[in-house]
Formats: sequence, C-alpha cells, structure tokens
Amino acid sequence: MSETLTSGEARLQAQAAPEGEIAAATHTLVIGPYLARGAPGPGGPGHAATQPTRSVEARLDEATGLAAAIELDVIESLAISLPRIRPSTYLGKGRVEEIAGVIRAREIGLVVMDCALSPVQQRNLEKAWGAKVIDRTGLILEIFGRRASTREGTLQVEHAHLAYQKSRLVRSWTHLERQRGGFGFLGGPGETQIEADRRMIQERMTRIERDLDAVVRTRGLHRQSRARVPYPIVALVGYTNAGKSSLFNTLTRAEVTAKDMLFATLDPTARATKLPHGENVILSDTVGFISDLPTALIAAFRATLEDAIEADVLLHVRDVSHVDSEAQAEDVGDVLRELGIETTAERIIEVWNKSDLLDEDERNRLMNLSGQAKARNDRDSDAPVLVSALTGEGLSALTARIEARIGRHRTSFAVSLPPEDGAALNWLYENAEILDRRAEADGTLHLAIRIAPEKEPRFLNRFSAARRLDRGA
Repeated sequence: MSETLTSGEARLQAQAAPEGEIAAATHTLVIGPYLARGAPGPGGPGHAATQPTRSVEARLDEATGLAAAIELDVIESLAISLPRIRPSTYLGKGRVEEIAGVIRAREIGLVVMDCALSPVQQRNLEKAWGAKVIDRTGLILEIFGRRASTREGTLQVEHAHLAYQKSRLVRSWTHLERQRGGFGFLGGPGETQIEADRRMIQERMTRIERDLDAVVRTRGLHRQSRARVPYPIVALVGYTNAGKSSLFNTLTRAEVTAKDMLFATLDPTARATKLPHGENVILSDTVGFISDLPTALIAAFRATLEDAIEADVLLHVRDVSHVDSEAQAEDVGDVLRELGIETTAERIIEVWNKSDLLDEDERNRLMNLSGQAKARNDRDSDAPVLVSALTGEGLSALTARIEARIGRHRTSFAVSLPPEDGAALNWLYENAEILDRRAEADGTLHLAIRIAPEKEPRFLNRFSAARRLDRGA
C-alpha cells in the first residue's frame, strides 16, 4: 500500500503548478452572502442569526483583501443579503442561477464564499457553477499555508488543512510533499482515487501529530531557557493589518516585513530593546487576528502566540482609522479569550495606531479620550495610547506606559551615592530602571530606582542603606 500511496503522491505532485502562477491566471469572484437582520441562523427558525457589528462593505472588503493576499485575480466582488441559509446550496436557487451566468460571462475559475460552507453545500455549488469553490475557512488556511515558516506553525496549519479537506471528500492533495507553500486548492486532478487519498491523508495526519509532539517538547526546553533571561516580554497583538509590524520596527529599529496586506506577518519575531529609563525588554511581534477564525486554526495560533500568552505586557494594537475598529477589537478579544487570556487583565495596554490617517477633529477627540491632550504626567494610566508607527507620534507616551505597567509589581528604592562611586552608579544603570536622578552641590547623587524582583537580593546586598519606597512608585 505504501508504494501505491507514494506513486499517488508523485502523480498529484507532478500536476501541481507554482501557487503564484495559478493564482495570477485564476479569475476569481468573491461573494459575501450575509444574513439579513432578523434572519434565522444556521439552526433554522427560532435560532436568530448573530448580527455582526461590522458593516457589509467592510466585511466584503476584508474578504477581497484575503483573496488578494494570495495574489488571486479578483474580477468582481458581490454582497448578497440572505433571508435564510439554504441547506443544499447556502444561497437560494435564483441566486445560484444568477451567479452561474456571471461566472460564465466573466470566465470565473474560482469562487470565494465569505462564509462557512458544509461539504454538501460546497460540492453542490461547484456542480452548479462549473468552478472551484472555497469558503472563508479554506481561504484563511491557504494563506496560512503560504506564510507559515516555523516548523511548528507549518505542521499545525497543514494538520488543520488536512482535517478540513478530509471532510470535503478529498479534492486536491498537491501539497502533501511540500516543505513550504500553500495547499493547492487552485490546481490538482480533482476527486480521483478518493479512498487511496483518504488513507494517504490519515497517515500524513498521524505523522504530523508525532512530529508535533516532538516539536512541543523542544519548545518546552526553549521556554525554560528563555525563562532564565531576566527580561520582561512585551507582545504585540491585534487585528490583521492594524500596524503591529510597523510599530515593532519603529520601537526596535528592526526590518520585519510590514505591508498594507492582511496576514503580512504570520510567524512570531522577537527582538531585545531598551526602554528610555534603561529597562531591557523582549518585544514580540505576532500574527494578526481576524473575525470568524477557523476553529481548526486556534491550535496553530496558540503555537505562534506563545510569547503573547506568557507576556508580562500585551500591547493590543488597533487601527483607529478603520471604520470597523471597534468590531475588530471585539474579535481580538474573542480570540484572546479562546487562548485563555483575559482581556481585562491589567497587563494589556490598548494602543490606538495610525493617528496620521485621522482628520484633525477625530484626532483631537481621541487625544482627549486617551488623556494625552492633558498637561499631566499620567504614566500609569489604564487609558489607551494614541500613536502613529509611521510618524512616531505618541511613542514616548507608549514607552512610558510600558515602563509603568512593568513596574506595577516592582519595588522602588531611594539610593544615595558619593560622587566617586562610579562603579555603583554603572551597576544601577545596567541592572535597574533609573526613575529620577538629582545631584547636590558636593556631587552626591540621589537616585530613585526600580528593580526586578529577581535582582532585588543582589541590589540589597550591595546597597544596604537603600530606602524602600512605595511599591510601583
């Protein structure tokens, strides 16, 4: 049987084409089939559909952006208001026939449905339209398959994709031997040798599960090693395309990919950086969140969001120039809760990014809401921080807020040093956060410092005369 499967894999692989070439040549129609307000949900009458808080236009734009993220040639996008969901084709019969005419006239090869289709609905639509059909879950899985580069992320995404496609009677398995890249829904031979493909998929899933167990054990060792580095972790989370990578680059002077594109960043990136008062931190950039995240990808998100789960401070980056910024924030909160991160936790700082795209009135309104317009030094406020990763506006307020949040559970001390004790002063700058420094006429220095708990014993051993201040001062 193994020989049969190997030859089957070779056959499928031989028919695969590079994803970019297929995508560029594939005329794509994006359809947003959204339930009308008050329409029954998937459960039928008596089960009202949950009404999303974002607009139809924004939802369709996002679906089109997802298609563009893998370079599909989007010919047209349509929003359709549904009175109810049809169990066989999701859409009504008249709509299916109307769209079939559009597909023939525009020579559409792929239809992206911005919803979750059952295997039966997907198959029936393909028969009616004579074109490949994928739903939102399949599209997001394809993007993740293209972008994942770490071993664990790649394995998690492939496992999720195999489980998803297995329920769809095995359509195309051109990806099974790839080291990188997408999952091949755009090409392949179609539904042939279904039982052999099913066996091949199940065996591949079993191998992935074994590989993941080994990777998880290795990751645990890395986590233990990182725990010995006495630097706080500050992780950036937020909706996809909120500007996290641009903010990360500005704060760390790194060159992480930052594009105006959904899911430009998938694998986590971490850099050490120094805050204004001398505190060293690890800043971690993460994958962007999205609404209606496929359940199968939550595990993959957990793998790529390990730094966020264990971070000392979370920066929830929001694009406040986006029309659906509030709805996006709710979606981020939902995913964080799925990961066991409470969104009201005191370690979260809300960052309102892209202030440079706001008009003057809206910018002033948000400045007042954040408290930045007031002439006061409120470093440890729980209010949002308005910033622009592009222009640098508000970044000093943000770094001050990060310092204050890290320091909430640290002890502050008052230290006096004679002018000749340069070694002690250097030790403090290397190991503590200098909050204030004053010099007397004779050169005596009076310092207010804050120090991490793990360094406190060494500090007290060296500066026995230090005076303890209020915790977190």
